[in-house]
Amino acid sequence: MFLFSCSEEKEIVTPNKDANEYTFLDKFPRELPKIEYPEDNFPNDNRIRLGELLFSDKRLSRTNEVSCASCHKSEYAFADNKPTTKGVEGLDGTRNSISLMNVAYQKRLLREGGVPTLEMQILVPFQEHNEFDLNILAAASKLSKDSIYQYLSQLAYKRDLDPFVITRSISAFERTLIGGNSKFYDYLNDKAKLTTEEERGMVLFFSDSLACASCHSGILFTSQEFANNGLYEIFKDNGKQRLTGLDSDNGVFKIPSLRNVSKTSPYMHDGSVATLNVVLDHYGSGGNPHRNKSILIKGFYITDTQKRDIITFLETLTEK
Repeated sequence: MFLFSCSEEKEIVTPNKDANEYTFLDKFPRELPKIEYPEDNFPNDNRIRLGELLFSDKRLSRTNEVSCASCHKSEYAFADNKPTTKGVEGLDGTRNSISLMNVAYQKRLLREGGVPTLEMQILVPFQEHNEFDLNILAAASKLSKDSIYQYLSQLAYKRDLDPFVITRSISAFERTLIGGNSKFYDYLNDKAKLTTEEERGMVLFFSDSLACASCHSGILFTSQEFANNGLYEIFKDNGKQRLTGLDSDNGVFKIPSLRNVSKTSPYMHDGSVATLNVVLDHYGSGGNPHRNKSILIKGFYITDTQKRDIITFLETLTEK
């Protein structure tokens, strides 16, 4: 082992010379399926460590102000606690930062689902003028002067630091953001009991009258489909229409996972809804009229006690 002091963050980097070692597997939650890794980016400790350092490095941005971690904070399930996060020179972001927990299982990325792989998604903040605003070639040139990065890059990918290494290593790190052992899954495996309030909330959540599980289903509590939820009559953000150009996709966004939802407020694509209580009010009202609104958004009536029960149940989806 060799110890290196990272010049900017003063962190200790402990590279692993065994390029095939992947100790993260020792802690992998049993409740989740195996991850399908790209052939050119199977993870190992060196790739993950390099990606973790790059994830927090503000030198990836034009003004050295913003990193991936600026918008995806670990204490908020790798989301943010603000409606939108500011980019370079304090420019306002356009969308709420979605959680990166369990992102390895997402089939399509970004709010409109326009990117199929993590490796491709890493390019997006570089291209956005109100995020990194820096060509990834320029970012690679800047960081290639860091001897620690060059050393780790050779260990991880047997090549100098370049855009390939940046996108692959950050993706390798992001695929380790796997949660598990939530109270709900302990309950399903007879390792925990739900309180009376949590159980009532669970029954309501899965009821036909509320139909929450019609969109928030499966092990990730998302169908990974797309829908217009009637948040607005007129959407400033066109959603999936930005990708397809189709009017039928106006105001349509990817349905988010509800895992860790108690940590990821504010909600909706623009962070305009502050609490889960208000989220339930929105769906209870039936939403605003919009030509593309999902037929599942019909409205319902529940009492304040029932709202608290549902929120209490959703808190059991928080991963340890």
